[in-house]
Order: sequence, then structure tokens, then C-alpha cells
Amino acid sequence: MKTVSNPFRNGPKLADQAPYPSTEIAGLGRHRAFCPDFTETPLVDATGLAPVAKLWVKDERPRMDLGSFKALGAAYVIACQATEASPAPDGATLKGRTYVTASAGNHGMSVAAGARVFGADAVVYIAETVPESFADRLRAQKAQVVREGTDYAASMEAASSAAQENGWTLLSDSSWDGYIDLPYLLMEGYLQMAVEAAEQCPEAPTHILLQAGVGGMAGAVAAYARKVWGNTPQIVVVEPTSAPALQASIEAGHCVFADGPDSIMGRLDCKEPSLIALNGLARDADLFLTLDDSDVAAQLPAMAEAGLGTSASGGAGIAAVMNNAAREAVGIGPQDRVLCILTEQPA
Repeated sequence: MKTVSNPFRNGPKLADQAPYPSTEIAGLGRHRAFCPDFTETPLVDATGLAPVAKLWVKDERPRMDLGSFKALGAAYVIACQATEASPAPDGATLKGRTYVTASAGNHGMSVAAGARVFGADAVVYIAETVPESFADRLRAQKAQVVREGTDYAASMEAASSAAQENGWTLLSDSSWDGYIDLPYLLMEGYLQMAVEAAEQCPEAPTHILLQAGVGGMAGAVAAYARKVWGNTPQIVVVEPTSAPALQASIEAGHCVFADGPDSIMGRLDCKEPSLIALNGLARDADLFLTLDDSDVAAQLPAMAEAGLGTSASGGAGIAAVMNNAAREAVGIGPQDRVLCILTEQPA
């Protein structure tokens, strides 16, 4: 476990070639073009899980029947492109287009579902280690699944090459130098959960804990939290000890690759941050906290017993609040009100 205070809070960008995350919410109604029965996800009072005044958990497991917050991202990008192509988009609006991505989890489901709704094709590259059950879920959304590479980075490289060779649209949930526009829009889609949480919280939280892989969800939610609540909440970014991509970049003062062993927090096991997210979190986050796999695994049974069953990735922020040493490290006391995001259903 390690904490790093952010010396760049309200300071300059760390990646000049990338923007800050969007806080524009006017276009969020496009989610309904993808999901006509769109409903908000609940804010659960889980105060009994930790010795704090309030613990609010934004539960993203039922999001658009896709099992995670990532339903709000890639599908939003595709819905935006469909509404640009037609004032009344339907199941044939994007016929002839192909979206390609790599995925180790829920992002691929969002790409596949969004493409299916608007008549596009989806090709999702997965690594050799991804369970076949996930491949079956993608196929159920009519995606073509291609296994290539021993890890996510290798499958992402294959997806990028396929996009160039075939004239397909690469739709990643990360951003890097030269690849900014679509992930910027994708992160804008994530604002939906932040808007709902701000409306559902009866008062401003004193602390917001956001788990991060490349940082897209954390960057989007933190940016909107600052817009709504200003400097009131302490925003804490939670990463696996073996993949502290954001924490290490904050320490270095620029984007770095943070190599390490595999983590059970598979969707957070990202070794390089999104540049857009890095800019946003350098501006908006107060602390960066890493947790060992054992710190998170120890808390999952109590979460499940409280009706908040999830994976190690989905519950990392909640696990930090439940851990005595982590609470002390980030300054959470019995008088505090904490907001966390439960990001996905159990694997």
C-alpha cells in the first residue's frame, strides 16, 4: 500500500498533446438512442461496511443490461456517430461500418452492443488469457471475436493493425499521442454516472474514491465532481500495487509505463494511463493510493453479503474504504461521507 499526494492539483497539464476530460453533458441524451428503456442506476447506502458517517455506492452493475459502467462509453461514441449520420438513427444507419477494439472485459461489450444497435459490424480482439465465457458474451452481441496475443497490449496492437489494414474505426477506451478524439467522446459518455450520483447524493461527499486502470472512468467522474462540488471532496484514485500507472506518472511528472506482475484486479491491471485521464486527474485528484491484491480480496465476501457482489476490479474503491490502513492513509474518519463507484458485476 502506498499513497502519493498530488503536487499538480489545479496545476498545468502533464500531457500537452491531450485535452482535459469533457464536462459537457448536453449530449448525454444520446444514450437513449442506443437504449430506449434507459434508466439510471441506484445509489446504495452501504454505511454498514465501514466506520464512516456515510458510505454511498453508485451501483453500475445493472447499467443498460451490459453489466458495467463501460456501457456508457463506446456505445455513446457509436450513438453520437449514428445521430450525426441521421436525424432518426435506426438499425441500418451505420451499415457498412466496422468498429474494432481490444478488450479484456466490459469495453468490448459496449462496442459490440453499440455497433449491433445501429447496424455496424464489431470486431473485438482478446488475448489468450481472456475466458471463453467472455468471448461467448461478445458473440451474443453479434461481435466477431479474434484471439491474438498473450496479453491486452498485444491484442490492442493487433486491433490497431487491423483498423489500418481494413479501413475500420479503432475505438479504444484509452488515449495516446495521435489518438484523442474518440476516447475524449467516450469519456464524455461516462459523465452520465457522475451526473446521476451528484443528483442522488443528499449532500456533498467529503471523499470520493475512484478505482482506475487507464483512468477513463476516474478522470471523467473527478472532472464532473469538481464542477459540481468544487474543492469540497478529497478525490482519491485507487490502483493495483502492480499497475500504478497514474500514481507513477504523477510521481514522474509525465506519462510513464508502470510494469509489474499480473493483478487479480484484471480490468485495472493497466500499465500505461490514458493521456486525457492523466491530465484530468493531475488537475482534480488529491491522492493516489495503491492496494495489494490481498487488500481487495479480503473485502469481497463482506461486499457480497451486503448485496454488492462484484469483482476485485469493480470493488477496489470500496475495499479501500473498508481497509483500516487505507482509511488512515487517506484521512477518512468516522465523521466523513464517502462516495464510491461499484463498476461491474461479478465475473
